[in-house]
Amino acid sequence: MSDTTKTLLRGARLIGADATDVLIEGETIAAVGQDLPADGATVIEAAGQILLPGLVDLHTHLREPGREDSETVLTGTRAAAVGGYTAVHAMANTFPVADTAGVVEQVWRLGRESGYCDVQPVGAVTVGLEGKQLAELGAMHDSAAGVVVFSDDGKCVDDAVIMRRALEYVKAFDGVIAQHAQEPRLTEGAQMNEGTVSAELGLGGWPAVAEESIIARDVLLAAHVDSRVHICHLSTAGSVEIVRWAKSKGWRVTAEVTPHHLLLTDELVRSYNPVYKVNPPLRTEADVMALREALADGTIDCVATDHAPHPHEDKDCEWGAAAMGMVGLETALSVVQHTMVDTGLLDWAGVADRMSFRPAAIGRLAGHGRPVAAGEPANLTLLDPAYRGVVNPAGFASRSRNTPYEGRELPGRVTHTFLRGRATVVDGNLT
Repeated sequence: MSDTTKTLLRGARLIGADATDVLIEGETIAAVGQDLPADGATVIEAAGQILLPGLVDLHTHLREPGREDSETVLTGTRAAAVGGYTAVHAMANTFPVADTAGVVEQVWRLGRESGYCDVQPVGAVTVGLEGKQLAELGAMHDSAAGVVVFSDDGKCVDDAVIMRRALEYVKAFDGVIAQHAQEPRLTEGAQMNEGTVSAELGLGGWPAVAEESIIARDVLLAAHVDSRVHICHLSTAGSVEIVRWAKSKGWRVTAEVTPHHLLLTDELVRSYNPVYKVNPPLRTEADVMALREALADGTIDCVATDHAPHPHEDKDCEWGAAAMGMVGLETALSVVQHTMVDTGLLDWAGVADRMSFRPAAIGRLAGHGRPVAAGEPANLTLLDPAYRGVVNPAGFASRSRNTPYEGRELPGRVTHTFLRGRATVVDGNLT
């Protein structure tokens, strides 16, 4: 894109506040103010729409290399753009695992080629996600991909010694270990949340303590070595209390919640529809409300999608055989509007904080999560909050269709996404 390209967003509500104009020139925001002159710019009438900094996802599964039948970097970043994202962190559980400089550089380069959003690879903590020996953390950090976040997501780093060593190692470059908190011995054969519904259905229960015990251990380890730990897809009220306590101590602990854990409960499993099978499992209504409150008060730092695409055959089967996970990039902002904004728990400034500023800061992602101000990179998302629509996965940009929201009416629609000044989405459609 040449630096002479200009776009004027007219009358957008900047982070939900007053209507203002924003002039984009080339890759940068040139001016923010009232009644800016068009001067040959393409004008987008944005009255009534919310202008947010481009969204950042700390937790995306792009499946490439190895499971391109589920998703590719191209299709995943297209889905991200449709959802208003300008940057995503690609998880390491690919085939081969992203546990070397070579694999993370491959994913990073695929992201640069796709062009729909920035892709920041997440490196594995252990070789092959096997939890036995540390992966090449330093080499991945020093690679072209510049990896800062490491996670064995999909598996827990359950060995306390390995976890301690990882936390110590990443201190050298201010890295962060993102933990999938799941004590494996407590979840053997688990199919859903352990509770009343699992007892009635006769499905193996996944107790809250399997998550909470690992979080408790890891915040203590992070404090002991003065390193950064990030809790992936936190899902229980007890987990919230542990993170709140750790933060009260001033420890370097951050946490994320998924959109589906802000909305859906284990009651949905009564349908035996595998679209509701996810790791960690859908919890109780009390857990959902605790998660919303914790996101509102800042105990939970950010919303992360855990976008987990699966091909049709991995979900269109009996519950016990089905894969765990659900797609989330294209519906995340709508679910957050529905659960947090429309309920009065968060304003749009809070949404910008939890879905852009904080995830970018946790991932040390330069150029994203920046203020909407002159001189800043033009990574921007325009949302029509008045829109109401029924979710139809047939129209998804993702290669997979495993959404739990099919047929459900949700508010809000991303109309435009800009990546460094270039429109990736216009009027809700990919460019």
